[in-house]
Amino acid sequence: MRLDSKTWPQMAVGGSNGTGAIIHQGDTINVVAAHADAIVNAGLAALLGTGAGISVRAAGADAIDDGADVVILDHKAGLEYMRRRADAQDGRQPKVLIVTQLDREWEVRTAMMAGVHGYLLQNSAADQLLAAVRALGRGMRYLSADLSRCVADSFTRIGLTSRETDVLQLLAQGQCNKSIARELGIGVGTVKTHVKGLFDKLGATARTHAVVLATRRGLVGDNGYSQH
Repeated sequence: MRLDSKTWPQMAVGGSNGTGAIIHQGDTINVVAAHADAIVNAGLAALLGTGAGISVRAAGADAIDDGADVVILDHKAGLEYMRRRADAQDGRQPKVLIVTQLDREWEVRTAMMAGVHGYLLQNSAADQLLAAVRALGRGMRYLSADLSRCVADSFTRIGLTSRETDVLQLLAQGQCNKSIARELGIGVGTVKTHVKGLFDKLGATARTHAVVLATRRGLVGDNGYSQH
């Protein structure tokens, strides 16, 4: 997956997403909590049940219906749901809030690129959960302040080109410069230039060091493969 300027780390709360109906002041926000973890899901439903103007029910991810304004999912189910509905643009579609323990830059950015409307960590305070649901109900996007700074900083700090991203993926797979050149259809000298660029941007001193740093920052998966 390519990263570009269409992501929204700088708009932690705000910015119309252009999908579905916007809930107006005083209207009830219908929420479906469909997190894969049953205990987390029960907690989400209980917390939201205390919020004024919010109607919530707990359900499985396969029981989401068109009546929901906001649906809460875990990271994996959230991405799967966005992929499924990309193929079916008919009907009213709920806003998607991901609640998860996954806080690495790439995990957050991947969700944003998939089109989710909100991203919240499971250890967030109850008032953040309520704020997120209400923001999505108003047609806005929500990303907690800490995550917003983290992701926004990563765009400035990393700034990898698409070709550098391709090279990083193959580098993480343990391929040598000749193999990378052959895979990408470029010269070995060009590969060396991209590798040097990766070293400079990641602050790495060697190929293995670059992969370790990229993995720690969530730019490639723990299994050594870039998560395009």
